[in-house]
Amino acid sequence: MPIQQGATNAFKVGLATGTFNFGTDTFKIALYSGAADIGPTTGAYTTLNEITGTGYVAGGNTLTVDVAPTTGNVPSDTIAYLSFSNTTWNPAAFTCRGAIIYKYDGSTNPSVCILDFGADKTCTTSFEVQFPTPNNTSAIIRIE
Repeated sequence: MPIQQGATNAFKVGLATGTFNFGTDTFKIALYSGAADIGPTTGAYTTLNEITGTGYVAGGNTLTVDVAPTTGNVPSDTIAYLSFSNTTWNPAAFTCRGAIIYKYDGSTNPSVCILDFGADKTCTTSFEVQFPTPNNTSAIIRIE
């Protein structure tokens, strides 16, 4: 099964149970090959089909929350959103197809969302994951 992009069930349930705190928790992004079987039912970070290569360490990069959960400056807006700063592997030489964003807690590492890059991405010097503009229509995580 191909990589399926979107918020995970673990994230949706975790919001209601208090599993995630975007003000204090540590979040990471791990990269995966096209052979990865990850999607909405992926409950946690996994090493299965995680990439290897120059500059990449298992578990991926730590993310910085650059827009904490908000509805923005419009009081009537009903869409909450948040975003992360772009992250770069440098040096880097590897191929990847997708990613898991997850809460790093050292044990259960629950997933937040799955990213599908649309095709294999190969790098020979550096690799950057660029997040979309953080607003109510394009932020990487939006809750309606």
